[in-house]
Amino acid sequence: MPKKTYVVDLTSEEREQLTRLVRTGKVAAYKRRHAEILLKADAGPGGPAWTDARIAEALDVGTAILGRLRKRFVTEGLEAALGRHKAERVRSRRLDGDGEAKLIALACSEAPEGYARWTLRLLAERMVALEYVGHCSKNTVHRALKKTGLSLG
Repeated sequence: MPKKTYVVDLTSEEREQLTRLVRTGKVAAYKRRHAEILLKADAGPGGPAWTDARIAEALDVGTAILGRLRKRFVTEGLEAALGRHKAERVRSRRLDGDGEAKLIALACSEAPEGYARWTLRLLAERMVALEYVGHCSKNTVHRALKKTGLSLG
């Protein structure tokens, strides 16, 4: 199945806005780069309509970035194309307030037999063993304890 090609067709107002953005000095580098790419890719009347390969070589960017930027411009508009792409993945927290309370209570308790004190790895393993959470890494434990200011030492 052939890949869909997104054609950038700028209006005169959009072209003027992008040209101003490129020429001013007070703009984020990624915005300037996106504006330059859109100006070079413009297939409308008066636009240079460069190919992706030519833009990639001239501006030292990858062709995959060009394809994503074209797609974002066509589907979401100019402002979305100039901005940074928002991550679509939403991460859920491993430890909610109840889980953090159980972790703190566990960290404040006596260390297991054979250990002088709790380690992050021991706490993570005990949280899973007690079935407070399904999975827990030492980094999750570290972040939760760091938030509370609790010291294991």
